[in-house]
Amino acid sequence: MRRVFRVAAAAIGLAFAGSIGAAEPSKCALVRVAEWPVRLEHNKLIVDGAVNGQKVGIMLDTGAARSMILRSAATRLGLPMRQARGYRMFGIGGETYVEAARIDEFSIGQAARKGWSVVVAGERSLGRDVVFILGEDFFHDVDVEFDLAHHAVRLFQPRDCDGVALAYWALNGASEVEIERISSQAQILLTVQINGQPVTALLDSGAGASVLTLRDAARLGVTPETPGVVAGGRSAGLGQKSVENWIGPFASFAIGNETIRDTKIRFADIWKDATYTPVASHLAKRLEGLPAMLLGADFLHAHRVLVAHSQRKMYFTYAGGPVFALTGPLDSRSDSGEAGDGAKPASGEN
Repeated sequence: MRRVFRVAAAAIGLAFAGSIGAAEPSKCALVRVAEWPVRLEHNKLIVDGAVNGQKVGIMLDTGAARSMILRSAATRLGLPMRQARGYRMFGIGGETYVEAARIDEFSIGQAARKGWSVVVAGERSLGRDVVFILGEDFFHDVDVEFDLAHHAVRLFQPRDCDGVALAYWALNGASEVEIERISSQAQILLTVQINGQPVTALLDSGAGASVLTLRDAARLGVTPETPGVVAGGRSAGLGQKSVENWIGPFASFAIGNETIRDTKIRFADIWKDATYTPVASHLAKRLEGLPAMLLGADFLHAHRVLVAHSQRKMYFTYAGGPVFALTGPLDSRSDSGEAGDGAKPASGEN
C-alpha cells in the first residue's frame, strides 16, 4: 500500500509527513498521513490552509467530484484566469461558468503542492474565509475519518488490512455499508433504505443538510401536498439559481444496521437545472446517473465516520444528536444552515 500512496500523492501533487498507528490484527496497520483541525461554520467543514502564502479557509466537500477555487476568491487573490474550453459544470443551482487558474503554492496542514492548475467556478461567495473546495478527487486516494465531535478530520493509508474492520475507535463494533461503483466519477455512493425501499445516496460533506430528490420522494409516497409536509424555503449551490425545498414525514430511514422510525427528511428538485438543455428526454437520461439523495454534513455531525476507499466501505457509529437538519437551507454553500431538530436512530447506536 505504500507504493500506492506514493502514486496517489504524486498524482495530487501533495507530500505528507505522517505517523503510523497499529490496528488489529497486528499485520494490519493504519498509516495516519494527516490530521486536520476542522471548524464548523454554518455547517461547512473548514480547515485552514494557504494559497500563494495567504491564509485561506478550505471547505471539505466529498460531494464535489473535482477540487476548485471559488471565482470570487480567485479574483480577490489576483490569480490570472483563463477559459477552460470544453468543460462545463452543473449542480444545485444550475450551471457555473468554468475557468482555470494557476496556483503557485497550495498548502493544507503538512501537505503542499506547487504549480497547481485548478478549476475556477462558482457564481456565489461562501463567505470571505472560504477560498478553496477540496473535493473527492483528492479524498478518494486515501481513507478519511470524520470525527466532528473532536473537531478533527484524519487521513489514513492502510497496510495489509483487507478484510479487517477499520473502525478502530469502536470497541463494540461499527455499522458498515458498501461504497458502490456506479459511475467513473469520484463519488461516495451508498445504498440506504427509505420507507423500506433502496435509495442511492451520495455522501456529501459539502451539503449542510441531507436532502432527497423531489422525484424519489414522490416514488416513496411523499409530495409537497402530502399531509404533514411543510415548506423548507429556498436554497442554492454554486450556480445562480435556487431551488424550493420541503420537509416531509417518512416512515423509516435505514443505513447499515441503523434505523430511524417516523422521521422527517428534506426533499427538493435539486437536479432540475443540472442539464445542458431543457428537453425532457435529455433531462431524464441525465437524471438516471444522479444520486437520489445527498447525505450531508448533518449526518456527519451525528456520527463518527471512516470512509475506507481502500476497501470500498464506510464504517460509522452514532455519536449523538439529530441525524437530519430541519432548519436552514439544504446546502452549506449558502449563508446559513445550522443543524436543527431531527430524528435520532432507534437502533444501531454503537
